[in-house]
Amino acid sequence: MQDIEQTIRDRAYHLWLESGCQEGNADGHWLAAQREILGASLGELGHVSKSCKAAKPKAVRAPRKKNRAA
Repeated sequence: MQDIEQTIRDRAYHLWLESGCQEGNADGHWLAAQREILGASLGELGHVSKSCKAAKPKAVRAPRKKNRAA
């Protein structure tokens, strides 16, 4: 958890630098960084779960009824 927080902190700092070091928008930089980092992390998890999907089992069909001649 601390690794993610540090990654968000680093990204927020870089966003602050990119904005010209303007004061007063720390929360905005933090939230933008958080969205980027967590979105990327969740995207990676999605790729893993899609590739590890188990094969779908085949449906079992009911036996066919025989027609009796009258």
